[in-house]
Amino acid sequence: MPDLPELAASFSAALHDAGIAVGPDRTRSFARALTLLAPATTRELRHCALATLVSDREQIEPFDVVFRAVFGARADIGQQRGQPGDPPRSYPDTVVGTVHDARKATTGGSGREDGTPSREAPVPLAASPLDRLATRDFAALSAEELGRLSEVMRTLVLRTPTRPSRRRRTALHGEHIDVRRTLAASRRTGGHPLRLRRFEPRTRPRDLVVLCDISGSMEPYARAMLQLLYCAHRAAHAEVFTFATRLTRLTPALRRAGPHDALARAGRAAPDWSGGTRIADCLAEFNERYGRRGMAHGAVVVIISDGWDTGAPALLATQMTRLSRVAHRVVWVNPRTASPRYRPLVAGMAAALPYCDAVVSAHSLEALDDFTAALSAPGRRR
Repeated sequence: MPDLPELAASFSAALHDAGIAVGPDRTRSFARALTLLAPATTRELRHCALATLVSDREQIEPFDVVFRAVFGARADIGQQRGQPGDPPRSYPDTVVGTVHDARKATTGGSGREDGTPSREAPVPLAASPLDRLATRDFAALSAEELGRLSEVMRTLVLRTPTRPSRRRRTALHGEHIDVRRTLAASRRTGGHPLRLRRFEPRTRPRDLVVLCDISGSMEPYARAMLQLLYCAHRAAHAEVFTFATRLTRLTPALRRAGPHDALARAGRAAPDWSGGTRIADCLAEFNERYGRRGMAHGAVVVIISDGWDTGAPALLATQMTRLSRVAHRVVWVNPRTASPRYRPLVAGMAAALPYCDAVVSAHSLEALDDFTAALSAPGRRR
């Protein structure tokens, strides 16, 4: 990991040499922003620096000159974030040039008097080696690399759309009149309701239900998916299940604070690890035991599977129909869809596809952006 205080101090010194007034308080704010936001691209790094180090519009142009000189030619300042299919823009671990080189390139060496020793300290970037792993497929990562990615995956927050709650709150310009509070307040004015009290309904996030395939065909992604399940459990009202030949509820096992202990207990709780796949039977059990009791009603249901099923496709279609009627959204996560040559020719996937609101790959850390976007989408696409 880079030395964030050294990065903030070195870059602030380069800005000061270029004529931008940067004090210790702004440097401290810049270092705090790097710690909290953890920018993953040079564009995000520039936004952090702009928000904390620049106080005037006229300083933006010299700031960009210093930023390019310090962080190299890969700092695509004018470009927007690329599309999901575009190659990622990352930056190296350290900058080859020094702060002295950046000052010399931006001020022509006139920032200090001749003979003054320059401070030549390499400027580390806010990115870590995790950036190089962000686009790699989970199945191609070693156990050590997956362990490093788990630190980032545990920071994910999976948000679901909101739904109206039965509770309500007072609002000055609410759409509904609170008759009881209006009449109670009218006692002070002789029974005349001179002021109408209003309210609006509260909202709460929809429940999240995750069903993860841990069969043999999904084994290369099983460890990464378990990390994702731990992240899903951190969301409000999240229920987590695994399935292969049977359905296992993992929510109690994931309640432990420590992720390693929770995942170890989750592995012991699922006896059908790397077994066959009976998606239709497991989905039927979920609908009967949990879905009909209200767990899936109005919830966002996530199914993580490659679609390989040993059962009849008609049975899977029937269970998906039942699930789609009560769930708000059905998001199918299939790591195989990351390949451009993928076609939904597997019988199980072809039977389930018409009942899915979104199909994403989530095969890499970068691809999780599409997954979180599919969860937070407000409406149904079917």
